[in-house]
Amino acid sequence: MATANLAAQFRDTVGKGAARKLRTAGSIPAVIYGHGRDPQALAINTYSLERLLEKISYRTTVIELEMGGASARTLIREIQRHPFRKQILHVDFQELVAGEKVAVRVPLVFVGTPEGVRTGGGILDQVMHELQISVDPSNIPNHIDVDVAALTIGHSLHVRDVKVPDGVEVLDVANATVCVCSIPKAVEEPTPEAAAEGATAAAEPELIRRAKGDEEGAEGEAAPEGKPEGKGEGKGEAKK
Repeated sequence: MATANLAAQFRDTVGKGAARKLRTAGSIPAVIYGHGRDPQALAINTYSLERLLEKISYRTTVIELEMGGASARTLIREIQRHPFRKQILHVDFQELVAGEKVAVRVPLVFVGTPEGVRTGGGILDQVMHELQISVDPSNIPNHIDVDVAALTIGHSLHVRDVKVPDGVEVLDVANATVCVCSIPKAVEEPTPEAAAEGATAAAEPELIRRAKGDEEGAEGEAAPEGKPEGKGEGKGEAKK
């Protein structure tokens, strides 16, 4: 289990206007909630939080949150960011209670080279990259290993095949595919004869000419819609 420390201050003002002023002053609005605790508004130093997020995987790291002389073990449940910038707008912390399990998403680490890749020229397609588990906060693993060394071409591993540490309950569907070893798609290369024909065609483009009668017919087809063909010629004959 990974842990980290972070300082926070309680705040009394809430709302969009108060949050905007808080960000301008160099802090991020946050809230802490949990079992038996009413949601409490907090303020976190922007620089401190950004530096912390660069060093940890926040989904699996327990944050010791220092608040006004007291502390609480928490998990970051949600980070809201600006849609166009990387600016953090709001953070949700969940307080952890001893003996109460939490649901978290843990990254998967694929270990070994599949036999189908080593001997058959296959490729490993990683379908899932995380596993959702239920676990005591003190036993949250940083990651879960998936041994793929024995995987052959055409075979796959499912959630039920992944070995997890004791005390960890997997919440994902048991028959969901985690990874598969497959044959790479073949790229069809042109034959020498086809390549030669293509080169000849490119070097000698076909020249198409219209017969004189066809050109006159084409001009007639290009006349504006709704104007009867030959109507203008009739008027000319009348004048003669």
